[in-house]
Amino acid sequence: MAHSAFKRMTLEEIIEKVGKAHPDEDVSIIEKAYAFSANAHDGQKRRSGEPYFTHPAFVASILTQIMLDVPTIVAGLLHDAVEDVESVTLEVVEENFGAEVAMLVDGVTKLGRLNFQNREEQHAESLRKMILAMGKDIRVIVIKLADRLHNMLTLGYQPVDKQLSIARETLDIYAPIAHRLGVYTIKQELEDLALSFIDMEGYRNVALRVGAKRVERENQIKTIIDILNEKLKENGIKNFEIAGRPKHLYSIYRKMVLQNKHFDEIYDLIAVRVLVQSIPDCYTVLGVVHTLWNHMPNRFKDYISVPKNNMYQSLHTTLVGGRTIPTPFEVQIRTYEMHKVAEFGIAAHWNYKDGGKDKGLDKKLYWLRQILDWQSETKDSKEFIDGLKTDLFSEEVFLFTPKGDIINMQKGATPIDFAYRIHSGVGNSCVGAKVNGKMVPLDTELQTGDRVEIITSKSSKGPSMDWLNVVKTQQARTKIKQFFKKELRGENIARGKTMLDHEAKRRGVKLTELTKQEYYEPLLKKYSFSDFDSIYGAVGYGVVPSIYVISQLIEEQKKQNADKSGEKQTPTLPEPKDVMRRGKPTSGVYVEGGTGMLVRFAHCCNPVPGDEIAGYITRGRGVTVHKADCVNMISYEPERRIKVSWADEEIGAFNAKLRIIAYDHPSLLGEITVYVTEAGTPVTAVSVKLNKNGTCVIHMVVQVSSTEQLNQVLTKIRKRPDVIEAQRTAS
Repeated sequence: MAHSAFKRMTLEEIIEKVGKAHPDEDVSIIEKAYAFSANAHDGQKRRSGEPYFTHPAFVASILTQIMLDVPTIVAGLLHDAVEDVESVTLEVVEENFGAEVAMLVDGVTKLGRLNFQNREEQHAESLRKMILAMGKDIRVIVIKLADRLHNMLTLGYQPVDKQLSIARETLDIYAPIAHRLGVYTIKQELEDLALSFIDMEGYRNVALRVGAKRVERENQIKTIIDILNEKLKENGIKNFEIAGRPKHLYSIYRKMVLQNKHFDEIYDLIAVRVLVQSIPDCYTVLGVVHTLWNHMPNRFKDYISVPKNNMYQSLHTTLVGGRTIPTPFEVQIRTYEMHKVAEFGIAAHWNYKDGGKDKGLDKKLYWLRQILDWQSETKDSKEFIDGLKTDLFSEEVFLFTPKGDIINMQKGATPIDFAYRIHSGVGNSCVGAKVNGKMVPLDTELQTGDRVEIITSKSSKGPSMDWLNVVKTQQARTKIKQFFKKELRGENIARGKTMLDHEAKRRGVKLTELTKQEYYEPLLKKYSFSDFDSIYGAVGYGVVPSIYVISQLIEEQKKQNADKSGEKQTPTLPEPKDVMRRGKPTSGVYVEGGTGMLVRFAHCCNPVPGDEIAGYITRGRGVTVHKADCVNMISYEPERRIKVSWADEEIGAFNAKLRIIAYDHPSLLGEITVYVTEAGTPVTAVSVKLNKNGTCVIHMVVQVSSTEQLNQVLTKIRKRPDVIEAQRTAS
């Protein structure tokens, strides 16, 4: 098992810690759940060979160490029992442990019961389920995070392909949610563990560099602590603690790779943390620190007066220490209470006696309510996941209203985003904006500290469609779309009806024969539409493709006709991998309906056999095949999209574009080119960009026959010690 800041606690240790945190509560239910779970999982083994009960026991240990309440720890012990043990049902859990525990177990169980057609849909719906679960009870997600952390600690026992898939999902979904909930102890471990599987060489490289001068850095940290300790006592600060801050490898890796920084340019390798009793003490310590050492410009952040959205509060300053401490170092200053929140986030705010949350928690979780508002409006999985990643996982700027209120928004936000954050009515009637007292264009990127004033007009006709290309937040984008859906409903319905009629004729059926309630009822349920006019409107607005609606209606019609006649139904629209098996493939691709149309491959995304693909009917040029997630497909007319799938036979070579980040040396390019060619993938184009920090970026086009072959090549490249990162790119 990998190293962890968390340890598996014995039952006695759990009882003792929970008893101290909740002295008025009956902790005997934890003993009961411990015995119940051990008995339920008796005889079951994990892939490592350990008894299965080690998993729920470790999950409960994590929850205990981040100081959650008794029902959450009990649910952690029982979270797998309902799904994995036939004799244990939710009714049994409720009967033995109460309705609250049963609700938490049910929430965690449902997060695991997800079936998807592809990874994109899986990630989107996993996120959607987790966001909805958060809206119901945050503790469900904290249990799931603890569950994922222990699974990551034992991931080495899984097959390699599963290791990569689970690690990527952890980095894309679980770590960012832990960040937003402020549970940094779990977040940082998830990121480091995921990196160790995704880029093992990159992880080792950072770890070796961090460890290379460990003794030197430890001596410097000791010097800083000794000096600070003496000066704080001289200034009357009492009951303080000073300690070295542990290094987070993934954050260093990100700065080196994504920000193109050299290892020596990273300033938080040496860091200390000062904990004090009160906020005034924090600022006193800051003053002492700034008199002892010179602080670096633009490297001071006050998260006490302007907390992060995840409730994090602290003072951060980067300093230069002169000859005794030649390396720049960071000092973080916070109260003991702030430190508890910094370590455990949302869990630190959970008040068992009050039946849940502290009184200010709803305000602190504004971002969650915002996401819950727009997720129900977003039917398309790709739009949902893209919007969520942008809104939820991006950096922030801190802005001020004319009255001095602080508004947190994602980096890159514009005055239009700001207006919709205030209220949808303000956004819809916005005609201009002032930033720091001066009129600015509505596409101006707002910066931390800006004072933003929105100018509105009662005579405004509403937002412009062009605003959709300007706004950065999903909240603003959704509100603008809602406005146009409502204002242009009649026009969208008429357009949608025309599009569906056209598609029905193309398929050789009459639309009137398909628009019976028994045929379209499943569509209404799937998309939460109230009537068929809503489907017309969604098609006309471009939310749902006409080809999809007609296909579903035809399928439902045939299914019901077969049921009535008693005949065994032969599906006409099977799953994507089997759907286009009529007629002969063209260029190795089946096209819906066996049309025999000319097929060509899009150069914007260069699809390769094994990729999820989609087709687009181009005027006079047949069908163009794109990757299903190609950004260009979003802007294409929905009625001209068509289903396509790969044929089984070998169909030659396809171009794939690679981006390789590596440490530069004279023979690098030649070695990598030979390396790739020897793997059976000819190189057709290559270019190199040198960076100042001794690394370079190689863009390479190779010929492959499938995604499987491409992944094999990428795996081989990543094993080179001089390669930092190797990825397939769209352009």
